[in-house]
Amino acid sequence: MNAQYAILRFAKYKGPEIGHIEAHNERTKENYASNPDIISEKRKDNFHLITPTCGYRAGAEGQIAAAGCRTRKDSVRLVETLVTASPEFFQGKKLSEVRAFFQEAVDFLADHQSKETMLSAVVHMDETTPHMHLTFVPLTADGRLSAKEILGNKKKLTEWQDKFWSHMVKKFPDLERGESASITGRSHIPPRVFKEAVHLNRQKAMLTDLLEGITPFNAKKRCVEIQAILDSYLPNVAKMKTQIKKYQGYTTSFSRKMRHFPKR
Repeated sequence: MNAQYAILRFAKYKGPEIGHIEAHNERTKENYASNPDIISEKRKDNFHLITPTCGYRAGAEGQIAAAGCRTRKDSVRLVETLVTASPEFFQGKKLSEVRAFFQEAVDFLADHQSKETMLSAVVHMDETTPHMHLTFVPLTADGRLSAKEILGNKKKLTEWQDKFWSHMVKKFPDLERGESASITGRSHIPPRVFKEAVHLNRQKAMLTDLLEGITPFNAKKRCVEIQAILDSYLPNVAKMKTQIKKYQGYTTSFSRKMRHFPKR
């Protein structure tokens, strides 16, 4: 059996992009051409563990104002947490068991960040692997706005990972801890980029399977199937290259994260 990893990722957002994050997490659009992993028929299976009472940006600004914090244009107003596990972990599990996993993750985060600052925790069941997006306003216990203090540097992010695994493994003993960033020298990438990289990895695996399985009897059909994938794969690769340039500090982390989602 492949290793089953517990996965925790953070991303910080400052302004207009918060609306895009909300639209994706809360599924406010009818179609999501940018994310072909979404299965619209399964959208009804998504569920909240923390239901938002207002928009992300409005909620964040409201809490920041109530705390009396001053902000700059580049102040981080929202932190998004992506929680998931290796696909094998979820195989054969009932919905109640999946829900219990993510509730345990919410409880873990609430031990380290006031639940009052959490705007939403939504579990997506309409993609290949169940995962949760939990968003919170990075207010410290004494009412300061400081994502830097909460998430910290590479060392503190490693501590987050260690504590997360230690918490989750008590109820889910099959889970393993991935390589520490302090050992690999790798950093985190934003959840959206991480998911897009995973999708490209799956497409690459499909292309490899199709190419290796070509015979004189199926060559024509396989060529059509390969072309159909390439029509999507090549533009997505170009898009990923652009994102890599934007997130240069995160690029070295792809290989470890890819191992959490084995090839088909």
